[in-house]
Amino acid sequence: MLKMKYNPFSYHITRYFSDYLPNQIAASPNTIFSYRDTFVQLMDFYKTKYKISPEKLDYNEFTAIRIEEFLTYLEAERNIGISTRNQRLAAIHAFFRYVQYRDPTGFEQCADVLSVPFKKAPVTPMNYMNLEETSLLFSLPNQQDKAQLRDLSILVLLYESGARVQELIDLCPIHIRFGSTAVVELHGKGNKTRLVPINADAASIIKNYIKHYERSNTVEPLFVNRSKEKLTRAGIQYIIDKYILMAKRNRPDLFKKRITSHCFRHSKAMHLLEAGVNLIYIRDFLGHTSVVTTEIYAKTNPKIKEEHLIKHSSSIETPERYNRKEKDDLIGWLKKNL
Repeated sequence: MLKMKYNPFSYHITRYFSDYLPNQIAASPNTIFSYRDTFVQLMDFYKTKYKISPEKLDYNEFTAIRIEEFLTYLEAERNIGISTRNQRLAAIHAFFRYVQYRDPTGFEQCADVLSVPFKKAPVTPMNYMNLEETSLLFSLPNQQDKAQLRDLSILVLLYESGARVQELIDLCPIHIRFGSTAVVELHGKGNKTRLVPINADAASIIKNYIKHYERSNTVEPLFVNRSKEKLTRAGIQYIIDKYILMAKRNRPDLFKKRITSHCFRHSKAMHLLEAGVNLIYIRDFLGHTSVVTTEIYAKTNPKIKEEHLIKHSSSIETPERYNRKEKDDLIGWLKKNL
């Protein structure tokens, strides 16, 4: 029987996806799918560009120049943006950093790949709704209509909990605890769990939805479509777009920018900040690892900037040099002598 030749790259890519990502670091399914798609595209690129089939790939085939060619190809041929380009590079970096510690023979090649820099992206202003827009949006769904009750529950919970869209999609009735203070249990990035309080009005809407939709099975998805299947990101965005369009008909002066599911999270954070809530609490509320990430809200919010400017400018006002009598005497002297 012929003995198969050992291929370090094939071995490590298999171990990386079958064991390291799901078991050792408990990466989320979305992260694993994203990384997988990156390497599928990378292998397809090598097969097309360099005529190297995936099973024949080895460390010496991966260089900084070739990885940069791959990223340029993604931008030019697949029309991806800078953010997606950097996500692809982050996935490649993560794998080769993993290999560096497990196979010293490929260390040099890994270091070369890790030298590929991320592309600087232009800073885009954070998009969020003001309180007037938020109130208008929540006033539109008719709670007496079953379908619109579900839609309102989604909109309110996205905002009130500050949930990422995937966190909302993965919610089950068991994750919501009703009591004197209702709490939502969210499972976020890196399999981290956080408990988020929601106000009584939001809790009442969700409780009403669960009752009318008979979402009594605690481990089934909280929100489903007409086919009783878990909602998708596209499905939730469709619901948001529908009510934003209704709102713009009522108030053409509002909602000047496109509102996505993530804008609800931004909006909640901004409104908490404007209400004087400490950044540390907002960090925990959003599930950020560092308060540095949360500080972007303070840097972006024009109301907060204005308050700081007024506060600090008032402390450097120049005191008046002359009193009223001295001013009158000075003006009289000037008129008489000039």
